[in-house]
Amino acid sequence: MTAKTICVLGGTGFVGHQLISQLTRAGYYVIAPSRNRERHRSLQVLPKVDVIDADIHDEETLNALFVGCHAVINLTAILNENKRGEFKKIHVELVEKIINACNHAGVTRLLQMSAINADAAKGSSQYLRSKGEGETLVLAAKDLNVTTFRPSVIFGEDDSFFNKFAELLLNLPILPLTCPGSRMAPIYVSDVVAVMVEALSDRSTFGKSYDLCGPKNYTLQELVDYTNQLTGLKRTIIPLGNGMSAMMGRIMGMMPFKPFSHDNFLSLQTPAISDKDFPSQFGVIPVSIEIIVPKYIGAANMRGRYDNIRQKAARDKNQPA
Repeated sequence: MTAKTICVLGGTGFVGHQLISQLTRAGYYVIAPSRNRERHRSLQVLPKVDVIDADIHDEETLNALFVGCHAVINLTAILNENKRGEFKKIHVELVEKIINACNHAGVTRLLQMSAINADAAKGSSQYLRSKGEGETLVLAAKDLNVTTFRPSVIFGEDDSFFNKFAELLLNLPILPLTCPGSRMAPIYVSDVVAVMVEALSDRSTFGKSYDLCGPKNYTLQELVDYTNQLTGLKRTIIPLGNGMSAMMGRIMGMMPFKPFSHDNFLSLQTPAISDKDFPSQFGVIPVSIEIIVPKYIGAANMRGRYDNIRQKAARDKNQPA
């Protein structure tokens, strides 16, 4: 195995796809473990990428994956629990296993994706407290050169933020909006991964944590209004107060796919912004949503979405009962 091999945990997700692509362009070889490699053919076709069937929660599997690696990058995270204890399992217990596996395999470089406002003691939600606990663990780990990143909402063509609201606007004539006054500073996915790739070989980043926020702060209401404008749908958006937002979180949190949960509500009580300047040492100037989002959310895109829904409805109608 080459000395420039990176193991990316969580590499099959939105940020992971972008990061792995940038890593290969920078000359690295990448191992991307997955529970089902056949679902990620877009990664398999990339040069210098090996998608491997693996359960990263198994300690022996992690030990084997890390052998010969130059560095490990951990992107694994969930926004909601399907079962009680999943935040701890993924954001804390898995991090402990990663640290042990790095030590076992002799890996000395680790990049950890945390979250803006992650705080083990004072985080406003289980999500933020568990992410903070994981961040504390890696920064305290012995024999590891660790850098952590704390992004605000990450956007880009395949994101689950602007795309999610565009889909809601497409399907609902009236959109009740929870936590409309919540503040955030969306950061472009390409800017996030550019910083991470630069940090890999930058010794000055060892032991440090970096807030990654876009160039402007917005309220959630402003971002959804902007999405509404781009789609051309002109839906009615009804902002909900805190009490109703909390109740919606409890109700929707009981749904199987959890479009919104009470823990999400609690996370949104803390502004996802930073009072720190974007770290200049990486040579990245954050791009605004106004430059990127219209390229994938817009009237033309929505027409395509309508067509896809109509085609799916026609297929479903023709299926035997």
